[in-house]
Amino acid sequence: MHTDERHRVARLPSPDDLLILLTVARLGRFNAVAETLGTTHTTISRRILALDKQLGGRTLERSPHGWELTELGASAVAAAERIEETLGSLAAVTSQDRDALAGMVRISTSDGFGAEFVTPALVRLQQRHPKLNVEMLSATRKVSQNRSGVDLEVVVGRTDVSNAQTIFLTNYFLRLYASPAYAARRGLPETPDGVGQHGFVSYVESALQVAELGHRSSQLPMPKSSFQATSIFAQVEAVRRGAGIGLLPNFMVARNPEFIPVLPDAFQRQLPIWAVARPESLRSARVQAVIAALQEEVAERQDLLAA
Repeated sequence: MHTDERHRVARLPSPDDLLILLTVARLGRFNAVAETLGTTHTTISRRILALDKQLGGRTLERSPHGWELTELGASAVAAAERIEETLGSLAAVTSQDRDALAGMVRISTSDGFGAEFVTPALVRLQQRHPKLNVEMLSATRKVSQNRSGVDLEVVVGRTDVSNAQTIFLTNYFLRLYASPAYAARRGLPETPDGVGQHGFVSYVESALQVAELGHRSSQLPMPKSSFQATSIFAQVEAVRRGAGIGLLPNFMVARNPEFIPVLPDAFQRQLPIWAVARPESLRSARVQAVIAALQEEVAERQDLLAA
C-alpha cells in the first residue's frame, strides 16, 4: 500500500464513534447514551472528541435545547445511519431469522395511557421481535424543549416545540366519575356549580406540567375538600374508595361498574395524545416500529377511547 493510501485510510472516522454520535443525536444526553450502551458519560464524551478530531471539526454544539448537531455532525449521522442499516441487514443474514429489529428503544409516556395502551403495544411488538429491548419511563408532562434522553415521548395536550416532530395518535376524554358508594352516601351534583359541595380527586396542581389535566383549569368551583396525587392510579383508587368526585381519563374507568359518570352531559374535556421525537430518532427502524405498534393499538381500541 502506498504512503498516501495509508494516510487516507488512517483519516477515516471510526464506525463505532459514528454510531455513538448517532445515539447521542437520538437521545440527546450523554448519560442516557452511556446507560444504553453500558458505558460511562466520560467515555462517551471522549469518543465524541475523538470523532471530532478525526473529522476535523465539531459534530455537536450546545443550544438552549441541549446538544444539537452541527452541519458536519448531520453529515456524520447520515453516514452512521447507513452503517447501522448495513449492520442490521448483516445481523439478520447471519442469524438466519431475517429480523433486523434489535437493540434498545427508550420511551417516555404518561402513566395511565402508558399502562393501558403503550404497554400492550410494546409487548406485542416485542413478541414479534424478540431481540428488541424496551425501557419505558412514566412521566406525565408536556413535551420537553430539551433533549429528553429517550427515543420517543408520548405526551398529552398541546405540543409547542421547534426542534422535534409530532405525530398525532388519538384523542381521549377527561370526565367526572364517582363510586356508587359515594353517590349513595353524598348524592351527586345536578350542575357543575354543585361540584363545589363535594370532595374532588385530581392531580397535585403544584407538580402538574400539563395544566389541562388539573382541577384549576377545569373552571369547576373550588371543592369542599380535595385529594390530589401525582399518580393517576392513586387518583382512580381514591375515587373507587369514595374520596370524592374525580376528573379521570375515560379509557381507565368508563366500563367499570365501580365508577359512575357525573354530569356526563354537562362536563367533559377532550385532549390529544402525541408521539414526539427528534428527526434522527424517527429515522430509526425501532422507533418507526414502535409508532406503528401504537397506531395499531389505538385503532383496534378506539371504542374505549370514545366511551
